[in-house]
Amino acid sequence: MRKYRLRVSGKHYNALRSHLFPGDGLEAVAFLLCGRRNGKDGTTYLVHEVVCVPYEVCDRRRDSVTWKTDSMSAILDRADLDGLSVFKVHSHTSSFETFSSTDDYSDNEMFRVLDSWGEKVLEGGSLIMLPDGRMFGRVTNWTPISEISVAGNALSFWRDDNEDVDCKPEFAANEQVFGSGTTRSLSKLRIAVVGCSGTGSVVIEQLARLGVANLVLVDHDRIEARNLNRIINAKNSDLGRFKADVIKAAIESHNIGTKVEAITKNLFDPGVVERVAECDVVFGCMDTAEGRHLLNRVATFYLLPYFDLGVHLAADGTGGITEASGVVHYIEPGRSSLFSRGAYGLEQVKAEGLKRTNPAEYEERKKINYIEGVDEQAPAVISVNTTVAGIAVNEFLSRLHSFRSCDGDDCSIVRFSFMETLIIKESEGGACDTLERHVGRGDIEPMLGLSSLIKR
Repeated sequence: MRKYRLRVSGKHYNALRSHLFPGDGLEAVAFLLCGRRNGKDGTTYLVHEVVCVPYEVCDRRRDSVTWKTDSMSAILDRADLDGLSVFKVHSHTSSFETFSSTDDYSDNEMFRVLDSWGEKVLEGGSLIMLPDGRMFGRVTNWTPISEISVAGNALSFWRDDNEDVDCKPEFAANEQVFGSGTTRSLSKLRIAVVGCSGTGSVVIEQLARLGVANLVLVDHDRIEARNLNRIINAKNSDLGRFKADVIKAAIESHNIGTKVEAITKNLFDPGVVERVAECDVVFGCMDTAEGRHLLNRVATFYLLPYFDLGVHLAADGTGGITEASGVVHYIEPGRSSLFSRGAYGLEQVKAEGLKRTNPAEYEERKKINYIEGVDEQAPAVISVNTTVAGIAVNEFLSRLHSFRSCDGDDCSIVRFSFMETLIIKESEGGACDTLERHVGRGDIEPMLGLSSLIKR
C-alpha cells in the first residue's frame, strides 16, 4: 500500500497554528500549496506556501467552519499552473482526533473539485490541527496520511503507528535520559549522513547507538592511510575500500537493529539527491563549500532539518597548533542558510565545482592565479572531530527532546574554540533571499533548479 507523508517548515507551521487558533475558541481554515517528492514507497507532500482564509469571509463556530468557495479559485488556478498540490487544513477546538461527519461531507465536495479542476487532476487532501498543535489528515483517495513532520526550532514527528512498544534492553539507558517518546521516535527515523570521514564516522556511531532505525550513508571516497587516524572502525585492511561500505559493515556488526544503506556516489548525482530527500533528517559532514551549498539546497527543496559540521585545525607542521575550532549549524528550511550566514563564499563554490568537473582547467587557472587554490589536505585528528560530532548530535537530540535551559533559536550556530575552551552560541538570522522561494518545491525539472542535475 502506497504511503503518504506531509512535511512543513517551522516558519509555515507557526503561521498556520497562529491563524487556526487565534484565541477565540472558534474553528478557522487555511490552504496549503505543496510540492511533492514521489518516491518508490510513497509520496511526500512538502508545504511551499500557507494561504490563510480571512476570518471575515468565514462562518466560524466552535464545532465547524464554512467559507465562501469563490476564494478557492485563485488557489486552485495557482496550483494547476505551478504543478502544486492543495490541502485544506482546519482546526478542531477540542481534542477530537478524527474527522467528523461534517468534515466528511466538506472533504467529499472539495475532493470532487480537485478531481475536475484544470487539464489534469490536482493532488491534495484534508488536514486537521488539534489545540496542542498535532496534525492528522488524509489524501483525496481517502487514504490516511501516515506521517506528518515539522522541521522547525523543535522537531516533531506524528505517525499513525506511534503505539507504545517495549524499549530494547540495548537502549534502556537512553530511555532513562530522554524518555520513551524520544527513543520511540529515534527507532522510526531515517537519517542521512553525507560525508563518512572524520566527523561523519563519529556522528554515525552515535546515531546507531542511540537507536536510529535507518541510516543512509553517502560518500564516494575510499579509505586512505591518512584517514586511519580519525575514521571510527577503519583498519589497515580497509585501505582502498569505500568509506561508506566500511562503516556500514561496522554498524551492522553491532547487531543492535540499525539498518544501513551505503551510497558510494557523489552527492552531485540525481539519484543520490532523491535518496537523501526521502530521509527525515540530514547531517552534513563535508569539508567542501560546493557540497555544503548543494546540501543546503536539498534541505530547502525537501524540508529537511539540516545539521552541518565544520572543523578548522591549523598546524605549523612541527607540532605547533595555531587554530583549533569547530562549528555546528542547524538550518531550518526557509530561514537563514549557510551561505547567508557567511559560512562560505560563492567564489569558493565555483572553484571547487571547476575542480570536480574539469580538473585540467582548474589547474591551469590556478597556475595563472585566476583562482585561489582549494585547501585539499587540512589536518584533522579524532579528538577534535569527536568533540564537534558530539555537539552536533546533542544539538539534534535537544530539538527532538527539549532538555536545554535556552531556546533553540539562540543556538542556531554553536561554535567551539579549543584554544580558549570556549563555547559560543549564536541566534537565527534573517531568511536567505536566494533559497526562500524554493522552500518545499520538491521534485521539479531540472532537479533543484540546477541544469547540472538533469537526468540522463
